[in-house]
Amino acid sequence: MKHYLFLFAFLMLTINVLTAQQEIKLYPNGTEESNEIAIAESFRDPEFIVNISEPRMYAFPAAKEKANGAAVLICPGGGYSGVSIIKEGSDIAKWFNELGISAFVLYYRMPNGHYEIPLKDAQTALAIIHNRAKEWGVNKKKIGIMGFSAGGHLASTVGTHFKTKLQRPAFMILGYPVVTMNKTLTHAGSRNNLLGKNPTDDLIKLYSNELQVTKKTPPTFIVHAKDDKTVPIANSENLKKALDEYKVPTEFNIFEVGGHGFGMRKKGIPADNWDELLKTWLKNQKLIR
Repeated sequence: MKHYLFLFAFLMLTINVLTAQQEIKLYPNGTEESNEIAIAESFRDPEFIVNISEPRMYAFPAAKEKANGAAVLICPGGGYSGVSIIKEGSDIAKWFNELGISAFVLYYRMPNGHYEIPLKDAQTALAIIHNRAKEWGVNKKKIGIMGFSAGGHLASTVGTHFKTKLQRPAFMILGYPVVTMNKTLTHAGSRNNLLGKNPTDDLIKLYSNELQVTKKTPPTFIVHAKDDKTVPIANSENLKKALDEYKVPTEFNIFEVGGHGFGMRKKGIPADNWDELLKTWLKNQKLIR
């Protein structure tokens, strides 16, 4: 009986997430390169998809009566093995919608050692949002990026590796992000899945995003807990130092207790109120009224 109840809940959740919003394929005619994952995409549990090889995003446009023109591309975490589609995806998108911000949840391809693939997917998604901005009532100058955990690494890669104005996000929001590929500080699973088990020193440096900050890096909001045992807070601390060095406007919120992967779900812990801090930051950035 419990098995059937779980299956029913799983199906209802899946239907709600995948059909309530518009699915946008990043490459309607198929991808040019393969991540060489032979295993079919599947749910590890009702909130987590693994082995993604067909990239897409789901659009959560803000209601017309609330929309203020801002938009954000959300990169859920998952150690570059999958994505946490609800807690770090649709839940966050709906929160932004309440503030009048349109949101897009990215289901990026798992790299499987093909380190260039997630960045290409995220940049392609941003380009689609730019190209269809009028359709969604989005101001092209107010399109930002957000990411959690390994998705935070992807978001910070987008925010530090852009080569054109179109590729540069207007702002960057990072939740307990993986930032560095330094073996002593990174999340080992994320590094192995992104770069492979024996990356070169040059590749490690290239994807250690604290080393890629410039004065053009967008304004950044970071949240991290000191007791995070999955992704050391040093990832965010070192990024903050680099952002300060280049005088990039940054707000870094540190919590004593929060652990890893807290999202925006209330747990009765100090990190619970970070969404209010983010709301204030968005107001200060003139992204919401």
